[in-house]
Amino acid sequence: MDELTGLHWAILLLGSAIMGLSKGGIPGAGNLTVALYVLVLEDALGPAGVAISVGLLLPVLISADLASTIVYRKHVEWKHLRRLLPFFAVGVIAGWWAFDFFQPPERSRALKVLIGTILLSMTAMRILSQLPRVHSHFKSSRLTTLMGPVLGLLGGMATMLANAAGPIAQFYLLAMKLPKYAFIGTSAWLFLIVNISKVPLMYELDILDLKVFRTAVWLFFPAIFGALVAPRIVRYIRQDWFERMIWFFIVTAGLRMIM
Repeated sequence: MDELTGLHWAILLLGSAIMGLSKGGIPGAGNLTVALYVLVLEDALGPAGVAISVGLLLPVLISADLASTIVYRKHVEWKHLRRLLPFFAVGVIAGWWAFDFFQPPERSRALKVLIGTILLSMTAMRILSQLPRVHSHFKSSRLTTLMGPVLGLLGGMATMLANAAGPIAQFYLLAMKLPKYAFIGTSAWLFLIVNISKVPLMYELDILDLKVFRTAVWLFFPAIFGALVAPRIVRYIRQDWFERMIWFFIVTAGLRMIM
């Protein structure tokens, strides 16, 4: 992509590193990357860049997912994956049809608003999941297993439209009361499988081709690095302050997209 300037590349590389940190154990940070990619690609390529940003990010996601599954390979709850994956698959197909509708350049503004709305909704869901009252309700409720179909469908659509289904999966896994490492490892395996399944669909939508992939290759390295170092970084930073900063930027970017 010759249209990308040095500043564009710097932001994309930073976004990739943040995505890696998110996959490696700092939940929620990856949604900031979604926003950065949309804004950068739109600035570089015009309205068509909004849709292409979703395709460019997918190989970066897969590289970070792969690194994370290696780090947390011993921490995965397969029963939760079996429960979620069929509904994620249906949601991905629905999202594929919806993306095809919003993809033309004349609808790029609507797609940008939709992605911004998804990011803000994910932020609200993340905040809701942290409320003590909601958290205690999850622990006491016997209906948590019924959340799988609903959240799976929503997650499949969100990941296909905006690569932003992390908080939905985290919302469900929180309800399942998984230990920290199982929480991260199960989420990593879920999205590795889902994101690989999205490759032919995004290729068919013409937002992930050889030209886009060549650009994405350079973005693998900070994503993998971020996923590998995240477990060590978490030990030395106040995660609550870091997450607040990340969510502040996500909200700011999301509002910019819809306004």
